[in-house]
Amino acid sequence: MSSDLTPPAVREIADGYAFTGPALDLGAVLLDGTAYPDAPVRIPLGVLNRHGLVAGATGTGKTKTLQLIAEQLSGQGVPVFLADIKGDVSGVAAPGAPSERTAARAAEVGQQWAPQGCPAEFYALGGQGVGIPIRATVTSFGPLLLAKVLDLNETQESSLSLVFHYADGKGLELYDLKDLTAVIAFLASPEGKEELRTIGGLSAATAGVILRALTVLANEGAGAFFGEPEFDTAELLRTTADGKGVVSVLELPAVQDRPRLFSTFLMWLLADLYQELPEVGDLDKPKLVFFFDEAHLLFKGASKAFLEAITQTVRLIRSKGVGIFFVTQTPRDVPSDVLAQLGNRVQHALRAFTPDDAKALKATVSTFPRSPYDLGEVLTSLGTGEAVVTVLSEKGAPTPVAATRLRAPRSLMGPIEATALRAAVDASPLTARYRDAVDRESAYEKLAARAPRPEAAPTGRPAPAPAPAERVPAERPAPSPSRREEPQGAGGLLGSLLSNPTVKSFARSAGKQLGQEISRSLFGTSKRRR
Repeated sequence: MSSDLTPPAVREIADGYAFTGPALDLGAVLLDGTAYPDAPVRIPLGVLNRHGLVAGATGTGKTKTLQLIAEQLSGQGVPVFLADIKGDVSGVAAPGAPSERTAARAAEVGQQWAPQGCPAEFYALGGQGVGIPIRATVTSFGPLLLAKVLDLNETQESSLSLVFHYADGKGLELYDLKDLTAVIAFLASPEGKEELRTIGGLSAATAGVILRALTVLANEGAGAFFGEPEFDTAELLRTTADGKGVVSVLELPAVQDRPRLFSTFLMWLLADLYQELPEVGDLDKPKLVFFFDEAHLLFKGASKAFLEAITQTVRLIRSKGVGIFFVTQTPRDVPSDVLAQLGNRVQHALRAFTPDDAKALKATVSTFPRSPYDLGEVLTSLGTGEAVVTVLSEKGAPTPVAATRLRAPRSLMGPIEATALRAAVDASPLTARYRDAVDRESAYEKLAARAPRPEAAPTGRPAPAPAPAERVPAERPAPSPSRREEPQGAGGLLGSLLSNPTVKSFARSAGKQLGQEISRSLFGTSKRRR
């Protein structure tokens, strides 16, 4: 509670953060450069699925704010996902180092500081790094997300969706990039054009654009991100035996030169969670809090369909117990429809050195509730580790805007040693499950196994094409049932088909792919089958 020496303006702000239930402690109200430790600023645990924004200029302390929130969530049994853009978030797994600076900050904000690390798992996209590899199959990734990675226009994106539709329907598994390349090359051939005649077409020019984009992506090393074993996003929801939430840290320095890829991959993780999790409504605490760093990369140049899918995912995933915090430099980086759904705000300092900076500052001020602060002045004068905060109360109403001096994280503010990181990854039970890539029979092998024709592949490409009578098992004569009959047939029909060793693998994957096509939604991602 505030003391009699606390200014009335500070007491009024503090009253707006006097929650009765579990909450995260951010810091203390800041007024005229003085922090008031008896006026804490907090976030109720139960509203963290209402999403949030952490913004601010480079070097203002956004990463430490993420670390501060993450370690408190972990302590209260909530799993956390963090993207490690700069390679310095791994310290969340180790106790912090006491220092005079940390002690001074703790005294200023009324914090009982003691070093403590969090249980953590370390991941890397496609194994490009020390962490446990995270991969996705191309078919699970879906056409909309892949179009974003490839920087396709809307016409090309539509054509790519047609390719996925065809592959789903024909049981051609798209596990990796070579699978997708083989299917596109086939569909650009005379036989492929005939296959598409009743559902649309794929022009040679569009096929060429997509194939070139896939080649560039593969040459950049991104092919390692697509394949098997596919990462199960349920791994992100784990807690320890003593009830602490596991902090999942995805290291990204190895893919900094491919920002579009890693931002879209983060969206795939969210889309997959959305597909897999049941509806739970509002919980006492979220199932997962997901920090989406460098969020502006996700929205930049996005198609209308892509933005609509993001907006819908953000709106609906709340009821599945997942909270999302977008992390970027200014609120202007986030589309207004998405920004309107972010109930919790931590805004670090902004700079106003240029006319564009001044516009960004004005736009940021306009997104906050009315406040006694001169936010234009406050936001340009905040120091490192200070922020303007407003969150949702336990009743869902916005709290007063509070300039805040933030607490110091209790975990290590910096990377852990490379040997410790390697040891943590080697000791994880997930390493054996995901470390080694698997290359099963899929679209590439199935198309390559068919009788080649000279005219099947585009000039300069060796990909073979099937003879018309061998295109798909559906065209094989009785007694094998057609693929279009499989979803309608009884178990006996499917069992009869699977008993044939020649078509056993194909039929199994065909049934799987048909089910995936039916369940595609939002980003075109598929509901996994295990």
